[in-house]
Amino acid sequence: MTMESADVQRDQAVAAAETVALVLDEESPLPMSAGDVEELARRLRGHISQLGVVVPPGASALRSAQQLASAGVPDGYMPSRVHLVKLAEATQALVATLQAHGVDPAKPTRRRRCWKPRINVLRGSVFAVAFACLILAASVPRP
Repeated sequence: MTMESADVQRDQAVAAAETVALVLDEESPLPMSAGDVEELARRLRGHISQLGVVVPPGASALRSAQQLASAGVPDGYMPSRVHLVKLAEATQALVATLQAHGVDPAKPTRRRRCWKPRINVLRGSVFAVAFACLILAASVPRP
């Protein structure tokens, strides 16, 4: 597994875990409107689809998640919320499967940061170059 594919898997797992938290976290209220339920279900289906590519084929969590994702959101307040929770739990199981295979979404990746000079360093550099140009121009003999 290349470092780039591990980063992509980790990013997908982190995004999926964040969406799952919107549904399963104790402080998160259940969505009030049918549109909110549809939006969360759409996001969870997308995560299942993306994670399905990187999860080892044949995983039982993948099959059950794909079956849930293929079903539409049922009508009614309680049935739609129950379906949403099941989708979130299936997505959570996929993330756990990825973690078991070496991808841990809880660990942020360390990316190399470029050094960015402060504005005063840039101003000083510009001043030094301009001053050097003035000295150079003054030292050149005139014809």
